[in-house]
Amino acid sequence: MKRPGPLLTLLAGLLLGVFMLSLNATTGTKNASSYRGESPGVTVSPNPTPSSSPTKAAPPPSPSPTTSPVTNADYAGRTDDHSSAVAVSLRDGKAIAYFCDGRDKESWLKGDVKDDGTMKLTGKNGAELNGALKDGQRIRGTVDLGGQQYGFTADKAVKPSGLYRATATVRGAKLDGGWIVLPGGKQVGILDRDGKPSAAPRIDPETGAVTIDGQTLTARPVTP
Repeated sequence: MKRPGPLLTLLAGLLLGVFMLSLNATTGTKNASSYRGESPGVTVSPNPTPSSSPTKAAPPPSPSPTTSPVTNADYAGRTDDHSSAVAVSLRDGKAIAYFCDGRDKESWLKGDVKDDGTMKLTGKNGAELNGALKDGQRIRGTVDLGGQQYGFTADKAVKPSGLYRATATVRGAKLDGGWIVLPGGKQVGILDRDGKPSAAPRIDPETGAVTIDGQTLTARPVTP
C-alpha cells in the first residue's frame, strides 16, 4: 500500500492546528462572557420606611366671645315684697350695695362684678347679694339677710337718685347713716347711733345736707 505523501501529512497537521485554535478561541470567549455575566453581589438596601403622613394640625380654638366691661353706674329699687330698698353702685369692676328697710334692718355689701354683669357681694353676719346686670338698665337679684331672702329689681338711677352715706361724731355719739333715694324722689334710710338703728331723717337730694341732733352733716354719694 502506498504511504501518503509528505504534502498530505502536512495538510492534515495544518487542519488539526486550525481546529485547535478555533476551539480555544470559542472556549475563551465563552469563559470571558460567563465572567462578565456574573456581576458581583449587590446589597439591596431595605426600602426606606415611608414617612408617616404629617399630622393634620388641629384648627385653632375659636376665640371666646368678648364682653364689654361693665359701665360705671348706680342702680336703685325695691324688693319684690316692697318691704325694703336696695341700691348698688358699680365702678371699675367693683360694687357696693346697701339693703335697708327704713326702720331697723340694713346691710352694706361689697364685691366684684364680672364682665358678664354677674356679681356676688357679701356683708356682715353672712349677708349676701347675688345679682346680674340686665342690658345695662337694671340689676335683678336676691339679698339673703337674717335668714330671709328678698328678691329685688334695681333700675339704673339718674341723680339725685342713688346711694348716699354720712358718718360723723355728734355730741359724743358715733353716727352712721345710709340713704337710698329712689327714682321719683322717695327716700329710705337708717341712722345708726352708737349701734342703735332707727329711721333716718331726710337728706336734701341736691346737696346731701341733713340735720342730725341740731348739726348739719353732708351725705355723699357712695362708690366702691
